[in-house]
Amino acid sequence: MDLKAHIREIPNFPKPGIGFKDITPLMADAEALDAAVGELAALVDGDLVDMVVAAEARGFLLGPALARELGAGFILARKPGKLPHTTVKAEYALEYGTDTLEVHSDALIRSDPPARVIVHDDLLATGGTAKAVCELVEQLGGEVVACLFLAELAFLPGRERLAGFEVRSLVRYDSE
Repeated sequence: MDLKAHIREIPNFPKPGIGFKDITPLMADAEALDAAVGELAALVDGDLVDMVVAAEARGFLLGPALARELGAGFILARKPGKLPHTTVKAEYALEYGTDTLEVHSDALIRSDPPARVIVHDDLLATGGTAKAVCELVEQLGGEVVACLFLAELAFLPGRERLAGFEVRSLVRYDSE
């Protein structure tokens, strides 16, 4: 299925010059949604995966379905103060300033071999959020198997920021 055909571009949102990739049409189409989850899971076909971790909010859209498809658990990475138990955190750079993500400190059980984890988000742009999630997984003693994205803005430095991690995406945008 042509998933790109189900992603609408909204020009000049959230600010002038930005072409926002709106995945809500894909989410609203049962066949496209099913295809997206299945194709994301196929990107790690044959890899043993224990957990999928995704950052709020848009990573929560496909992340749990991906975890279910892979027979894995799901970990929520949230903004500070949103999780009720003790947490570990990672900061990441924004265009102006920084932000923070947290996961529960017991989200992964340290094991030998380490838990194998997929980091997921809907879109790879600059890579800051995904890099922070990778750092959280490593803080907890997990191994990042791959970073999976529905869409990738290849003209931005996301892959470079995630150097050292396997990066896989279904839909690629090579120019703005």
